[in-house]
Amino acid sequence: MDLSGIENHAMYGKYPCRLPVWWGLFGEVGLDPEIKHISGKKVVLRIEKRFNRFEKILAKLFRAPKEIRRPLDTKNSMLWQLCDGTRKFEEICSILDSLYHEDISPVIHRTAAGINLLKEKNLLTILDETFTGKWSIGQGITPQNQTLATLDDSLGITVEEE
Repeated sequence: MDLSGIENHAMYGKYPCRLPVWWGLFGEVGLDPEIKHISGKKVVLRIEKRFNRFEKILAKLFRAPKEIRRPLDTKNSMLWQLCDGTRKFEEICSILDSLYHEDISPVIHRTAAGINLLKEKNLLTILDETFTGKWSIGQGITPQNQTLATLDDSLGITVEEE
């Protein structure tokens, strides 16, 4: 599929890649791209909260959750799964365009915006070369710098085998 002007985009030839964060799947299968290790389910991210001393007291007093669960919408879930460091930006754009057509138009700008948003939240990085496996990007893996409690099965969040 020809994406006009993509070769002039700053991310052309780059490899978006997830950073270490716990993630799982939930909900029903939506659009299935029929790509190995990519489901049509929604993604939820789990991130440990970091408190200073005063915030710890307040969190204990008000029984605040110790983690943030950030569910992604359908298109961002697909984007998250595609950003495994093995696909170039233009390939990701092409896949998203073939799945969502005019719903994601203009695909180059919307894909770049989604990638940049995840990058701003330190959930994703942009590589110049394909990902070599320096860190864990798989499902259900708690990053080394975090401590997450065991997930309650009643939430319906799953970790599928890759």
